[in-house]
Amino acid sequence: MRRLILFNKPFQVLTQFTGEPGRATLADFIPVPDVYPAGRLDADSEGLLVLTNAGDIQHLISDPRYKLPKTYWAQVEGIPDDQALRKLEEGVVLKDGITRPARAERMDEPDVWPRNPPIRERKNIPTSWISLTITEGRNRQVRRMTAAVGYPTLRLIRQAVGPWTLGDLQPGEWVEVRCPKNREEFRQLVEKRSGARPRSRNVR
Repeated sequence: MRRLILFNKPFQVLTQFTGEPGRATLADFIPVPDVYPAGRLDADSEGLLVLTNAGDIQHLISDPRYKLPKTYWAQVEGIPDDQALRKLEEGVVLKDGITRPARAERMDEPDVWPRNPPIRERKNIPTSWISLTITEGRNRQVRRMTAAVGYPTLRLIRQAVGPWTLGDLQPGEWVEVRCPKNREEFRQLVEKRSGARPRSRNVR
C-alpha cells in the first residue's frame, strides 16, 4: 500500500530514523514502518516534512530538477526592505551559484507554537517575518539567502511542500494523507494547488 505522511518536525529533531545517542529522531514520533523522508529539514529548522514509501513520489518531491515549490516562514533579524525582497526573488549569489527566482514577501507574525528554547534576540535590533517560496533544496539555502541580503534567519519553519501544508499540525504530530498513485496524479495535484498563496495564520 502506498503511504504518505505529513509530519510537523520539532526543533532539534534529526530528519532520520536512527541517530546519535541522546538525539531525537523520527523514530521517536512516527511508528509507521518503511516510510522515508522525501527531502530533508535541518535539525534547527521546524515544520513540514513529507514521508512516503512510494519511491517515485519521494523522487518527485526531493529531486530539485522537478522544481517543486517549498514555502518557508523565516523570522529574521531586522526588517527587510523592498530591495532585499527583490534580491531574494530575482536570485542571490551564493558560494554554490545564484539561486533560482523565488517568491518573497513580508508577513505578519504567524500564530505558531513557541520555540523551546526561544531564539536569541538583540535588544536594539527588531525581528520580523517573511514568507519565502523556493524551488530548490540546497543545503541551508533559506538561511544563506536571507544572510546574503543582510537579514540573518533566527527561526525557520517550513509551511508547505508542493501541494501539502502544515494545516493545524502541532510539533511532533503527524497525519496520513492519500498518496498519489502515479506521476500524473502527482502533477495534477501540484498544479491544482499551485495558485494558493501562503497565509500567515493557518497553523493553529
